[in-house]
Order: sequence, then C-alpha cells, then structure tokens
Amino acid sequence: MSNEKKVEKGNKNFLSGLFRQQIFIPIAALIILAVFNLIADPSFFKITLGYNSAGDPVLSGYLMTILDYGSELAILAIGMTLVTAASGGQDISVGAAIAIAGSVILRVLCGTNSRPDTLQAPIIVAFLVACVAAMLFGAFNGVLVAYFKIQPMVATLILYTAGRSIAAWINNNELPIVSDPTFSYFGGFIPGIPIPTPFFIAAVCVLVIFLVLKFTTLGLYTQSVGINENSSKLNGLNPTFIKFLTFVILGLCVAVAALIKVSRLSSINYSVIAKDIEMDAILAVALGGNSLSGGKFNMAASILGAYVIQFLTTTLYKFDVQSDALPAYKAVVVILLVVLSTPKVREWLSAFGKKLKQGKAVKEVG
Repeated sequence: MSNEKKVEKGNKNFLSGLFRQQIFIPIAALIILAVFNLIADPSFFKITLGYNSAGDPVLSGYLMTILDYGSELAILAIGMTLVTAASGGQDISVGAAIAIAGSVILRVLCGTNSRPDTLQAPIIVAFLVACVAAMLFGAFNGVLVAYFKIQPMVATLILYTAGRSIAAWINNNELPIVSDPTFSYFGGFIPGIPIPTPFFIAAVCVLVIFLVLKFTTLGLYTQSVGINENSSKLNGLNPTFIKFLTFVILGLCVAVAALIKVSRLSSINYSVIAKDIEMDAILAVALGGNSLSGGKFNMAASILGAYVIQFLTTTLYKFDVQSDALPAYKAVVVILLVVLSTPKVREWLSAFGKKLKQGKAVKEVG
C-alpha cells in the first residue's frame, strides 16, 4: 500500500472516529459560528486592553464576553449533565434557585439594613450559607424525583413557579445593595488581572468535577442508573440516592452561579436575574451530544456546549437581534438537536453511511 493511500485511510479512520464522538457536535457548532462571524464581521474576534472605572487593566471584546457569561452557564451545565444522566429529565428551576441563593447572599451581607455602609458578614460566610440553602432546595427537588418518582420537569416546576417569590420574601421585597467593592470582584475583575473572574471560578469548578469523576465512581454510578435503573439496583447500587445526590450537586452549582450573578451588580432583581438560564443549561447538555433521556454523558462536551450557547447568544446580540426573539432562534437549535438524537434519524444516518461505504467499495473494485 502506498504512503498516500495509508494517509488517506488514516484520515478516514480519524474522521469516522471523530463523528462517533459526542464532542463532535459542539466542536462543529463552534466552527460554524466562528466561520460565520469571520465572514460577516472579522472585528468580532478583536480583543482590546482598556481600563475600568477603578483604573485597572481589563480585556474587552466579544470573545471576552463569551468567556465571562459562558462561564456561569458552564458551571450550571456540570450539575444539569449529572441530573439529566441519572434521572432522564431536567431541572427547570435553576433560574429561580439562583434568585433564592443570590437573595440569601445579599441578606447575609446586608443584614437587616438593605443598604449598609459595611458588610455585616464575611463574603465566604454568605456564600456558604447560600450553598446550604441551594443544596436544600436541590434536595427538595431530588426527594420529589427520586423518592416520590415524579417526573423531573414536573417536580421542579414547583420551585420554578414559587422560587422568585421566595427570593423576594427573604429580603422583604427590598432590593439590597452591597457597597463594598471587593464583592464585585467575583462577577467582574480582580484588580491587576485583565481576565474576567467568572472564567477562573468556572475553571476551578471544572477541575473539581473532573477530579471527582476520575477518582470516584460518581460518573459510573450515574450512568448505570440512567441506562437501566433496575439493573443497577441488582448490581448493588442505590438508584434513589444517586438521583437525589445529583440534584444536591446541581444545587451547589446553582450557589456558585448565584454568587457570580449578584456580584455583577452588587444587587438583585428578583424577576430578571438568571431568567431562562435553565433553558440554556439544558441546551448546553443537548449540544454536548448527551441524551436528554439519561444514560451515558460527556462532561467535557456539555461544558464546551455551554460556551457555544453563549457564542450563539453573543452573535445574535452582535447582529442586533432583540432579546425577546432569542428564544425563537435557540428553539430552532433545540429542534435540530432533538431530531438528530432520535433513534429513527440515527438509523437513517447509519444506513446512509453504510451505503456510502458500499458505494466506495464497488467503485474501488470497478
């Protein structure tokens, strides 16, 4: 066999292997968006070094916006991936849960005065209290899904409906404001570091989850329960607890995202904060090639999918698409992903690939 044929065969094997990988979908979407922006407006990729109001150097540009706002979505995608894999459903209450956790943070920091001159508690204490609160609400959803066998989307609809009212009640319907500038670092920039802080927070969260998946059996157990709950039970696993645990982990992710959200403005708007972010988190999981009916998952693909979703959102804003119209564009992406993931379409694609392969074989023989 000649070297050219060997190279050609190697390229075919590489491409066929890539197509079978889940991460191919978000990579392909990322390339398509990058090429589109490169053709439509190359300035999309321009990054400039400037200074903020405090005189600190900061990097700005559309790519930095993607890193900034995509990071909080990537954090949510971590928890949503585990919930989807274990329960075969999605948590639609994460936006409302972020409002609750954010409200808790501000309540602890401000105390009884909605506009204090100094912090009433250390930021780390406020964050830990928010973690406990968010994990408790995650546990509430987990109990409904795992123990009472309620479909996840129906179970989380309760918190989705009541969550923002609970958030407002925590602060007596007031809008607390934190005046301490150090609080804004979590959702903005640390002095002297020109890259947005949320990117570093997301990097830490990603590192932690990959270490957990590598050195524990969480990933294996989650996939086993999602693939076949009865079989996993026969093998000594506790599907009920594993499902419950994934919702608690998602609650922890919600608390981290809430810290970033309320830090951006040092305040909160209960009806607007994290509005529809649960749809973006679910879409990130789907874009990562993960089955929305549960089972095997690829965490790296989900995280990359989160940044791709933010890439899409930023691109739409760049071309002056109204915020009210964004869900319609994202709905098209959801429809395409859901259709492509159906068994019928996969059968068609598989049959089409076999026909192409047979056609090439006949051509080579001829």
